[in-house]
Amino acid sequence: MGKKLTIILLATMLAAGLAVTGCESELDILGYGNGGERAVTISNKDEQGTHDGYDYEIWRDKGTVSMTLENGGNFSCSWSNIGNALFRKGKKFDATKTHNQIGNISIKYDAQFTPGGNSYLCVYGWSKNPLVEYYIIESYGTYKPTGTAKGSVSMDGGTYELYETTRTNQPSIEGTKTFKQYWAVRTSKRTSGTIDVTKIFNAWYDAGLSLGNLYEVALTAEGYQSNGNAKITSHTLTIGGSSSGGSGSGSGSGSNGSNTGGGSSSGATKIEAENMTKGGQYTGNCSSPFNGVTLYANDDKVSFSQNFANNSHTFKVRGASSNNNAAQVQLKIGGTSYGTFKFSGTTATEQSITATHNKGGSSATVELVCVNDNNTWDVMIDWIEISASGDSNGSNTGGGSSTGATKVEAENMTKGGQYTGSCSSPFNGVTLYANNDKVLFSQNFANNKHNFKLRGASSNDKEAQVELRIGGTSYGTFKFSGTSASEKTITATHNKGGGSATVELVCVNDNNTWDVKIDWIEISQ
Repeated sequence: MGKKLTIILLATMLAAGLAVTGCESELDILGYGNGGERAVTISNKDEQGTHDGYDYEIWRDKGTVSMTLENGGNFSCSWSNIGNALFRKGKKFDATKTHNQIGNISIKYDAQFTPGGNSYLCVYGWSKNPLVEYYIIESYGTYKPTGTAKGSVSMDGGTYELYETTRTNQPSIEGTKTFKQYWAVRTSKRTSGTIDVTKIFNAWYDAGLSLGNLYEVALTAEGYQSNGNAKITSHTLTIGGSSSGGSGSGSGSGSNGSNTGGGSSSGATKIEAENMTKGGQYTGNCSSPFNGVTLYANDDKVSFSQNFANNSHTFKVRGASSNNNAAQVQLKIGGTSYGTFKFSGTTATEQSITATHNKGGSSATVELVCVNDNNTWDVMIDWIEISASGDSNGSNTGGGSSTGATKVEAENMTKGGQYTGSCSSPFNGVTLYANNDKVLFSQNFANNKHNFKLRGASSNDKEAQVELRIGGTSYGTFKFSGTSASEKTITATHNKGGGSATVELVCVNDNNTWDVKIDWIEISQ
């Protein structure tokens, strides 16, 4: 796994007379909370603080409440005759960084949840600038939250519906304010599992719901005009690194990415199985012989969206069988089969398929699907690595693509903003006419440092500007002067290695004297 946030509780350790050494771990908050502090019960009052490495808070407006702080992130709580009450353990930040700057966030938990009416088991928190209250609902009582629909995202073995609501002149972390609420509501309730919090944040962003600087993330039980109780029996909050398991460090110049199971080939894209979308009836996670995903039955699968620069690629999968029988995984690109990976034995091996397809210059869904299962084996998948093969007959235009680079044509990106349109001169591409006009696409990153080369032009001799954003964060501005096409490059160090993120090209600093035209972007290490 990539570098993890390290929390060293100096004051507590010194007060206990313990030696202080450098430490780094995966949270309970990041490794703390293995029974280190005694349980504490808080009743019928508001309180916040830190307990066994986690920040906690209990808040209610009236009624009878109780919260027992147990080891690590664990706690139990009960409420009755309340208007509103929240009980939570997690991490509070200083609201000076976005979630992208903080790093990937995930929560693994197990809970007992008894909602006597309107209640939520959720991940809860706030951001500032803008002020946003957010909920990731895992289970609920008599009321399912809703609002203005903003789409859905499939992940962590289920589907979350996305909503937006507005609270007017209501209590907040900044006093009485009007603010937005963002919701992700799981369609199939559960009380245990792993939540890729960062993936939800990114799904909101893709739906036009932007968080500000992160103030808090916490596993939470909330009651509203109800009675109920909850007990969190296991709770691990992970901050930093890739958005889910794995260990090791990435390869590539300046990279601190999360490639595992051997370095990524130069110019290749590696996607960890844990970061893909799970499908099928039984698909789940595995921790041996690697941190990855297990496909248990026919049609169990993992999938992701991939941009292809050309039409011929080599797909290398690292996997294993659950025994000595040959476990089989079919490779599908855009719904078409391009061969089957076969793994025999419980030791991880790497198998490759070279596929000639017709997706060059565009994106397609890549699927790894369990096939020919006869109930005598399961198949485990660690990662897939995609690299351009030598016999490419791809559709790159406007200058050849650098070896191993990914080129995305502007016409194949998603258009956003009020005026964005197509152009035919000086190339076939897209025109951004005003501030916040943009094009965007989803990109998988093997590591954390890439070169972004953009081919574009201004509508006249004035300087036209296009901002590069990755996962909502700005990494610089391309500037084009003159009506002839030219190429500009930005080298960006980001935190998306081993996962996917939305790349945006956004018109900025427009003063109504120019338009900017975009042909393509090329991404390379």
